[in-house]
Amino acid sequence: MKRRSLGIDIGGTGIKAAMVDTRKGELTSDRIRVETPEGGEPEEIAQACLELVSTLDPNSKRSVGICFPAVVKHGFTQSAANVSQRWIGFDADKLFSKTLGRQVHVINDADAAGVAEVNFGAGKDTNGLVIMTTLGTGIGTALFYNGKLIPNAELGHIQIDGVDYESKASFAAMERENLNFAQWAERLQKYYSTLEALLVPDLFIVGGGISKSHSKFLPLLDLKTKIVPAETKNSAGIIGAAVLANRTFER
Repeated sequence: MKRRSLGIDIGGTGIKAAMVDTRKGELTSDRIRVETPEGGEPEEIAQACLELVSTLDPNSKRSVGICFPAVVKHGFTQSAANVSQRWIGFDADKLFSKTLGRQVHVINDADAAGVAEVNFGAGKDTNGLVIMTTLGTGIGTALFYNGKLIPNAELGHIQIDGVDYESKASFAAMERENLNFAQWAERLQKYYSTLEALLVPDLFIVGGGISKSHSKFLPLLDLKTKIVPAETKNSAGIIGAAVLANRTFER
């Protein structure tokens, strides 16, 4: 298996990319970024990705892993968060493969981050059920059993107290309602306790940009399950997407 693939992390405001050593889970180039085109239309996002690929890896045909803020099933995006609604039911694999002229593997962004954590970060060598959560605009989740991804787990949308609970417990909700860490932790307690009761996991991993401030809220939680901050930080999506592309194509 070749050691390097290119990873791209598409978000609602920015698109980041880097070359990745897929055996070590490390970036082998600078991480570069462009703005997500206004409106988030498929063709314009694909062209922005082409700009990144042409800068980072212009003289090869290495595979590309792309993580995206949507449910992704067999290469089709089934939802759209902070991008055009045209992505719903869209053949993303076909568009990116054609535009980039390479083999492309598209995956949900939380799943990609989880792949990075389970292989190279806080979940490495953990058996049983690992739940990766990303706290940001919403709550992204990824499930792994004995290291194997169970894709498209949308557990941020679980109903608690009659509402889609990411609307109450995401980092965006904390900011929107001007909650302090103690107030936010009360909501996180309810969220993680519910997941714990339903799924009985062996480990929770907490990612997202706010995870760098984990000491301000994780110690406030009282859970039976061990809960730890993510280790791969802002490169998680890039690393996980590249690893999955490498596993799919570079053999």
